[in-house]
Amino acid sequence: MSNLTQTYPVMEHFYTIQGEGAHTGKAAYFIRLAGCDVGCSWCDVKESWQEEGHPILSIQELVDAVKTSGAKMVVITGGEPLLHDLDPLTEALAQCQVSLHIETSGSSPFSGKFDWITLSPKKFKRPVTDIYPKVAELKVVVVNKKDFQWAEEHAALCPESTQLYLQPEWETPQAMGWIVEYVKEHPHWNISLQTHKYLDVP
Repeated sequence: MSNLTQTYPVMEHFYTIQGEGAHTGKAAYFIRLAGCDVGCSWCDVKESWQEEGHPILSIQELVDAVKTSGAKMVVITGGEPLLHDLDPLTEALAQCQVSLHIETSGSSPFSGKFDWITLSPKKFKRPVTDIYPKVAELKVVVVNKKDFQWAEEHAALCPESTQLYLQPEWETPQAMGWIVEYVKEHPHWNISLQTHKYLDVP
């Protein structure tokens, strides 16, 4: 059993609607761990980069929050969540009878047991190779047209069953037109939108 007193730096945790990717529109409890060494220039949660200055919460506190919410799906995100050992946290959360998801750049060694793994590879720090066989969903943020080649490079490393998504960077509106044309020409890809921003939810 996990040590429920073990702690993590948590920027925020909340019950909301998953806004992106394959599970868009589903209720989910998000646990956003602090700390990131990737440093995407267009990141919309730069305040998550530093571990310092955020609440330090125990596994027990996070488990209690998930149970209280009534959530059936938990998403661990960041920052870069794989900077932390996620084995104890996921072992404890699994006892809540929830579906466990992670959103990661894959740039640090993998830990934890998950039902759904979303890889969003970043050029700033490439994924480590051990994550590719585990990927259920590949989600690539498109800032410029070179990102399509980057997306295909990583898709080739993932299992055939991996769901493939291209997502326009929020402040690059022209990317949407590029993605529409690309998906029409390459229909193995899907479009992901940040619908939580349209819905005005966290």
